[in-house]
Amino acid sequence: MNTAASSLHVILGAGQIGSRLADLLLARGERVRLVRRGEAGPLRPNLEHASGDVSDLAFAEEATRGATVVYDCMNPPYHLWPELLLPIARGALHGAAKARAKLVALDCLYMYGRPTAPLREVSPVAPCSKKGALRVELANLRLAANTRGDVRVAIGRASDFFGANLPYSAWGDRFFQRIFAGKRGECMGDPDAPHSYTYAPDVARALATLGQRDDAMGHIWHLPTNPAESTRTLAKRLGRALDLDVDMVRVPKLLLRTAGVFVPFMREIVEMTYQWEAPFVLDDARFRTTFGYGPTPIEEAVAETAAWASSRFRRAA
Repeated sequence: MNTAASSLHVILGAGQIGSRLADLLLARGERVRLVRRGEAGPLRPNLEHASGDVSDLAFAEEATRGATVVYDCMNPPYHLWPELLLPIARGALHGAAKARAKLVALDCLYMYGRPTAPLREVSPVAPCSKKGALRVELANLRLAANTRGDVRVAIGRASDFFGANLPYSAWGDRFFQRIFAGKRGECMGDPDAPHSYTYAPDVARALATLGQRDDAMGHIWHLPTNPAESTRTLAKRLGRALDLDVDMVRVPKLLLRTAGVFVPFMREIVEMTYQWEAPFVLDDARFRTTFGYGPTPIEEAVAETAAWASSRFRRAA
């Protein structure tokens, strides 16, 4: 049992990463409060639930009361970013400040725009999309709160997620349904361009590390990520683990735009396809050097993902 079990870790957002982070902290014997907009999940030892809108500052303060660390893992659907992204972040900052807790915020790489070199924490901020510009505002909001002394903040940035049970990922249900049906997987750009994918369990583990370490506060961190390889190469790794002949096909932008007429998510994804048009490489050296560990080896990540996919999709196929 963890001797720090009396501390309370409040996770805002119960999605792809927030749920994994909760599982990890609970396994370590920590107390966890999982906050979401929807209905509360099942009861478990050391786990509390809270349901509400974090953009409501009164609710945010109540939801984070007593926290030692607050983890902002919230990520609304793309088409709601202009409306929700900054208000919920302000709620997280408000709650953490009132609780005198550290804030660990999950972030992406959109603020860097089109890279011409591996992406490092000091890379130029040059967004080339509406969503990237919003992410710049979000980072500035968090870092300004840290600079003022309102709340201690650490920001953890990951690339596109890879792993099991990631419905809002390039490696989600649609990808596996297609390959188990003998079809090619889909890539939103060049499937042969090097692209960093961050293994979802590594994101949760790294966020927990940032929450433990005082020296993480006040900084941006690129989370542990395996060396970039092409989307096609990673898909073929999965295929070998599943005993399938897996290949990738490029999805034309015109098709994405056409689908976007009916599906808001598809409409919003078009401006992000630049990430697959050229090498998109994350450099995590600073995290590895500071905290002494890196990502799950790619062979292990692929094996774990393949085992999950086989149990879920092979029977249906």
